[in-house]
Amino acid sequence: PGPATIMKKPPSRPGPPGPETRGGQRVPPATAPRGRVLRRLGMAAVVLLAAAAAYIVFLAQRAAPTAPAAASPAAARPAAQYVGSAACAGCHPKAYEAWKGSHHDLAMAEAGEASVLGDFEDAKFAYAGVTSTFFRRDGRYFVRTDGPDGRLADFEIRYTFGVVPLQQYLIAMPGGRLQALGIAWDSRPKEQGGQRWFHLYPGHDLKAGDPLHWTGVDQNWNYMCAECHSTNLRKNFDAQAGRFDTTWSEINVACEACHGPGSRHVEWAKNPDAVLAADKGLALALDERRGIVWNAAPGGGIARSAPRATSREIDMCARCHARAGRISDNYVHGMPPLDTHRLALLDDGLYWNDGQMRDEVYNWGSFVQSRMHAAGVTCSDCHDPHTLKLRATGNAVCAQCHHPERYDNPRHTRHAEGTPGSACAACHMPTTTYMVVDPRHDHSMRVPRPDLSAALGVPNACNNCHADKPAQWAADALAGWLGRPPRGYQNFGAALHAGSAGTPGAREGLVSLARDRSQPPIVRASALSRLGRWLDPGAVDALAWSLNDPEAIVRLAAVEALANADAATRLGFLPRMLSDPARAVRVEAARALAGEAEAGLPPGERTAFARALEEYVAVQRYNADRPEGRLNLGNLHAVRNEPERALAEYRKALEIDPTFVAAYANLADLHRALGREDEAEAALRQGLAKQPRAAALHHALGLGLVRQKKSADALRELGEAARLDPADARYAYVWAVALNDAGRSQEAAQALESALARNPYDRDLLMALAQYAAQANRREAAADYAKRLVALDPQNPDYARLALQLGVRP
Repeated sequence: PGPATIMKKPPSRPGPPGPETRGGQRVPPATAPRGRVLRRLGMAAVVLLAAAAAYIVFLAQRAAPTAPAAASPAAARPAAQYVGSAACAGCHPKAYEAWKGSHHDLAMAEAGEASVLGDFEDAKFAYAGVTSTFFRRDGRYFVRTDGPDGRLADFEIRYTFGVVPLQQYLIAMPGGRLQALGIAWDSRPKEQGGQRWFHLYPGHDLKAGDPLHWTGVDQNWNYMCAECHSTNLRKNFDAQAGRFDTTWSEINVACEACHGPGSRHVEWAKNPDAVLAADKGLALALDERRGIVWNAAPGGGIARSAPRATSREIDMCARCHARAGRISDNYVHGMPPLDTHRLALLDDGLYWNDGQMRDEVYNWGSFVQSRMHAAGVTCSDCHDPHTLKLRATGNAVCAQCHHPERYDNPRHTRHAEGTPGSACAACHMPTTTYMVVDPRHDHSMRVPRPDLSAALGVPNACNNCHADKPAQWAADALAGWLGRPPRGYQNFGAALHAGSAGTPGAREGLVSLARDRSQPPIVRASALSRLGRWLDPGAVDALAWSLNDPEAIVRLAAVEALANADAATRLGFLPRMLSDPARAVRVEAARALAGEAEAGLPPGERTAFARALEEYVAVQRYNADRPEGRLNLGNLHAVRNEPERALAEYRKALEIDPTFVAAYANLADLHRALGREDEAEAALRQGLAKQPRAAALHHALGLGLVRQKKSADALRELGEAARLDPADARYAYVWAVALNDAGRSQEAAQALESALARNPYDRDLLMALAQYAAQANRREAAADYAKRLVALDPQNPDYARLALQLGVRP
């Protein structure tokens, strides 16, 4: 079983100034998130219950590459404490006043006259057969809506979450939980369609018991939102008691959220000549722009007067402005993000393969793949860090660096001045709307590439507006204006697309991309992540080489990909990563080595393994409020041959979320491994009662019925899995094999052909079709399938052997 990805969306923070005492102001029985929908993010990958195709792995012994240098520890000094934004205001009145009223300041607040924007004058809103009523009583704010039991009840609004373009509301529930109501207030002006109640999941008809219902696990503020809407947030989940004691220093995103705890800086301010004068007692110096000017560069461009030598500011912003999951509360300002977070890569479903944002990924992952980032631009070059507003309006913010006489005119924009198309952002930072009413700009700042739309299946800025025209029309127009096809900084889309689709040459393209140090780290990491499906010698070489990368996100992707290899390969490369400077890398290496590989660790590596494994367990315990955290612990116990402990964790995951498909699948598979076929079937049927459309559970049940020799029932379940999830070629393949074994060879071939039309590069489908065609004496068809297999993987000896048997010559 692989790890469950625990990935959340980041929010922001506000609160009353004052000194902090390990939590400062305690979160009362509940708290609310700002304008971020809490959705199921990154569901755990369901364990494959059929035998996986054997990987070709490179087992030759070779010298382990040199481990990355460890970060030098900071000099020992007293731990700084949080003192509150009021302590900053006296010396920094300009910054403090700029921050007041900003989205950070208003990220979260106690519900009251000054903070609540919605209509609570007995306003009604209907959704999924439930009419909710918003009203006031004794100066407090309430909603009458369906609760965790599905019945109408009155719930008090305890906190507001965000301000523009929408405001959410938090409700206190038992166990220290704060839950985000799914009905939000559209705070835009009425002429823009605002000043109304609306549901964040229109058309979903969410009911109590669904994880996305406002009372469900995926709408929990403590995990999903709290970190990024308050300062010095500590989740404090007690796994034994099953309750939160979440604390903060300030309820909103205040000064110390970005600058770090300020007690030592205040001490320095009172005595500047003290020993702390070297760094002024600051936890983090956000000074990367200090003394920097942008000068004209050859070719009509512009360049920093000195290269940006660190990423402190961008890393600090990434904590909340990246798609990420948190792995520890022990954040230290100035430490790399991967010490406390797992940052999302350019994964399918999150981004388009050319790097454009797709799902709600925020800004970091887009920005770090941009030419602007490569040129040394930081977040605060464009955004005032206190007001959060742009440093200039409209195209003027771009004109800080890009000469307006060259770029801000119709000769460049090809749109009349003052029209929407003349805005720099319209073409280079197109928007995608999330949370129904919230359009967000893509910060990859790319050249529009309509010429790639058809080849890669990606959107483009031109056709976002000119939706009535084909992409080729836009591509021809751009080529006509430029006198050549358009070119952009991001040139990795074809390789990532091929890697996702598994097209011929995909592996070689990914290896080349991963080894290209001129590519942004997130791009190289995304290539390595896709390489995990092909662990031949060339791929393993590239992954092992990447373990030396100076960027932690690249090393992490390499470790995760190598975790798919056999025990000998893992033992050959991963033990040294147990001492990596980044916590995320260490814990992933420990997970990858646990179980079979663990037994082969030399004595000198066992201490590092034990330490890293303890960190891994601590990460899962930290996230024990999530079913994914419990699932990961169960998987760990399973691979370490601790079945009863594994079963207990899987059951705990289902207590947290009775709809969690992965837990049912892994629970059933462990029962099967223990010879408890009846209990395995019972677990799967229990899961299907909760999730009747879960293809993975139908598939697993079908395999169980095959083992029980209940062929008719097995075929029905396997076929249902293939029907429910036609994009998963594995389901169709297994169903077709079962059909063929049942003597229904013609139906098997039809199922395979239908699946191949959707998955034209799937090796298993092509191999089965080649073998079945040969058995039916359809030699020409069989040879054609074999040719396609060889084209996909010329180095595969099985494919070469099959082709030779069918008379296909190299």
